[in-house]
Amino acid sequence: MTIKKATVSDLELIVPLFDAYRVFYKQPSDLEAARGFLKERFSNDETVIFIVLENEEPVGFTQLYKTFSSVSLLPSYILNDLYVAPEYRKKGVGEALLNQAKLHCQEMGYKGLALETAVDNPAQKLYERLDWEKDTGHIHYFWKDSNA
Repeated sequence: MTIKKATVSDLELIVPLFDAYRVFYKQPSDLEAARGFLKERFSNDETVIFIVLENEEPVGFTQLYKTFSSVSLLPSYILNDLYVAPEYRKKGVGEALLNQAKLHCQEMGYKGLALETAVDNPAQKLYERLDWEKDTGHIHYFWKDSNA
Protein backbone atom coordinates (compact mmCIF):
# COMPACT_ATOMS: atom_id res chain seq x y z
CA MET A 1 0.00 0.00 0.00
CA THR A 2 1.36 3.40 -1.04
CA ILE A 3 -0.03 6.80 -0.07
CA LYS A 4 0.75 9.79 -2.23
CA LYS A 5 -0.26 13.41 -2.31
CA ALA A 6 -2.14 13.75 -5.56
CA THR A 7 -1.62 16.39 -8.22
CA VAL A 8 -3.68 17.25 -11.25
CA SER A 9 -1.67 14.64 -13.17
CA ASP A 10 -3.31 12.00 -10.93
CA LEU A 11 -6.80 13.10 -11.92
CA GLU A 12 -7.65 9.93 -13.82
CA LEU A 13 -6.71 7.82 -10.78
CA ILE A 14 -8.96 9.83 -8.48
CA VAL A 15 -12.04 10.39 -10.66
CA PRO A 16 -13.48 6.84 -10.43
CA LEU A 17 -13.07 6.81 -6.63
CA PHE A 18 -14.53 10.30 -6.30
CA ASP A 19 -17.48 9.31 -8.45
CA ALA A 20 -18.05 6.15 -6.37
CA TYR A 21 -17.89 8.30 -3.22
CA ARG A 22 -20.63 10.55 -4.58
CA VAL A 23 -22.74 7.54 -5.61
CA PHE A 24 -22.35 6.21 -2.04
CA TYR A 25 -24.00 9.48 -0.92
CA LYS A 26 -26.93 8.94 -3.30
CA GLN A 27 -25.74 11.17 -6.14
CA PRO A 28 -25.97 10.02 -9.75
CA SER A 29 -22.77 8.78 -11.33
CA ASP A 30 -21.20 11.49 -13.49
CA LEU A 31 -17.53 10.94 -14.28
CA GLU A 32 -17.27 14.06 -16.42
CA ALA A 33 -18.72 16.32 -13.69
CA ALA A 34 -16.44 14.67 -11.10
CA ARG A 35 -13.42 15.24 -13.35
CA GLY A 36 -14.36 18.88 -13.91
CA PHE A 37 -14.94 19.53 -10.21
CA LEU A 38 -11.61 18.02 -9.15
CA LYS A 39 -9.70 19.69 -11.98
CA GLU A 40 -11.07 23.06 -10.89
CA ARG A 41 -10.10 22.41 -7.25
CA PHE A 42 -6.54 21.56 -8.34
CA SER A 43 -6.36 24.51 -10.76
CA ASN A 44 -7.42 26.94 -8.01
CA ASP A 45 -5.14 25.34 -5.39
CA GLU A 46 -8.22 24.63 -3.25
CA THR A 47 -7.61 21.01 -2.33
CA VAL A 48 -5.19 18.55 -0.83
CA ILE A 49 -5.91 14.97 -1.86
CA PHE A 50 -4.14 11.87 -0.65
CA ILE A 51 -4.66 8.68 -2.61
CA VAL A 52 -3.87 5.09 -1.64
CA LEU A 53 -2.51 2.80 -4.33
CA GLU A 54 -2.38 -0.98 -4.03
CA ASN A 55 -0.28 -2.50 -6.80
CA GLU A 56 -0.59 0.81 -8.70
CA GLU A 57 -4.42 0.65 -8.48
CA PRO A 58 -6.27 3.46 -6.64
CA VAL A 59 -8.23 2.04 -3.68
CA GLY A 60 -9.01 5.05 -1.49
CA PHE A 61 -8.65 8.79 -1.09
CA THR A 62 -9.24 11.68 1.26
CA GLN A 63 -9.76 15.30 0.32
CA LEU A 64 -8.93 18.25 2.56
CA TYR A 65 -10.04 21.86 2.23
CA LYS A 66 -8.32 24.74 4.02
CA THR A 67 -10.26 26.95 6.41
CA PHE A 68 -9.40 29.35 9.22
CA SER A 69 -10.22 29.93 12.87
CA SER A 70 -10.69 33.59 13.73
CA VAL A 71 -10.58 32.77 17.44
CA SER A 72 -7.23 30.92 17.41
CA LEU A 73 -5.89 32.87 14.41
CA LEU A 74 -4.78 29.62 12.79
CA PRO A 75 -5.58 27.70 9.62
CA SER A 76 -7.06 24.22 9.79
CA TYR A 77 -8.39 21.64 7.37
CA ILE A 78 -11.82 20.23 6.78
CA LEU A 79 -11.51 16.55 5.98
CA ASN A 80 -14.37 16.73 3.53
CA ASP A 81 -14.15 13.38 1.74
CA LEU A 82 -12.90 9.95 2.72
CA TYR A 83 -13.60 6.93 0.58
CA VAL A 84 -12.25 3.40 0.39
CA ALA A 85 -13.32 0.96 -2.34
CA PRO A 86 -15.60 -1.68 -0.76
CA GLU A 87 -13.20 -4.59 -1.38
CA TYR A 88 -10.44 -2.74 0.54
CA ARG A 89 -12.44 -1.75 3.62
CA LYS A 90 -11.33 -3.08 6.99
CA LYS A 91 -7.78 -3.46 5.64
CA GLY A 92 -6.26 -0.32 7.12
CA VAL A 93 -6.74 1.97 4.12
CA GLY A 94 -9.06 4.42 5.90
CA GLU A 95 -6.81 4.47 8.95
CA ALA A 96 -3.77 5.15 6.78
CA LEU A 97 -5.54 8.04 5.04
CA LEU A 98 -6.68 9.57 8.33
CA ASN A 99 -3.18 9.30 9.76
CA GLN A 100 -1.68 10.85 6.61
CA ALA A 101 -4.12 13.76 6.87
CA LYS A 102 -3.11 14.29 10.52
CA LEU A 103 0.58 14.15 9.62
CA HIS A 104 0.11 16.66 6.80
CA CYS A 105 -1.77 18.98 9.15
CA GLN A 106 1.08 18.80 11.67
CA GLU A 107 3.71 19.38 8.97
CA MET A 108 1.84 22.48 7.82
CA GLY A 109 1.55 23.80 11.38
CA TYR A 110 -2.23 23.88 11.19
CA LYS A 111 -4.53 23.85 14.21
CA GLY A 112 -6.23 20.56 13.36
CA LEU A 113 -8.75 18.72 11.24
CA ALA A 114 -12.52 18.79 11.30
CA LEU A 115 -14.89 16.29 9.76
CA GLU A 116 -18.62 15.80 9.66
CA THR A 117 -20.34 12.47 9.23
CA ALA A 118 -23.79 10.94 9.35
CA VAL A 119 -24.99 9.82 12.78
CA ASP A 120 -25.28 6.24 11.50
CA ASN A 121 -21.87 6.08 9.78
CA PRO A 122 -20.00 3.04 11.16
CA ALA A 123 -16.68 4.83 10.49
CA GLN A 124 -17.25 6.75 13.74
CA LYS A 125 -15.62 3.86 15.58
CA LEU A 126 -12.48 4.31 13.46
CA TYR A 127 -12.40 8.07 14.07
CA GLU A 128 -12.70 7.63 17.81
CA ARG A 129 -10.07 4.88 17.87
CA LEU A 130 -7.68 7.32 16.16
CA ASP A 131 -8.27 10.03 18.80
CA TRP A 132 -10.81 12.14 16.94
CA GLU A 133 -13.16 13.70 19.48
CA LYS A 134 -16.90 13.97 18.95
CA ASP A 135 -17.94 17.60 19.38
CA THR A 136 -20.87 17.50 21.78
CA GLY A 137 -20.51 21.13 22.85
CA HIS A 138 -21.69 22.74 19.63
CA ILE A 139 -24.73 22.64 17.41
CA HIS A 140 -24.08 22.82 13.69
CA TYR A 141 -26.48 24.65 11.39
CA PHE A 142 -26.53 24.69 7.62
CA TRP A 143 -28.36 27.05 5.28
CA LYS A 144 -29.11 25.69 1.85
CA ASP A 145 -29.84 27.86 -1.15
CA SER A 146 -33.06 26.50 -2.61
CA ASN A 147 -31.87 27.60 -6.07
CA ALA A 148 -28.63 25.57 -5.95
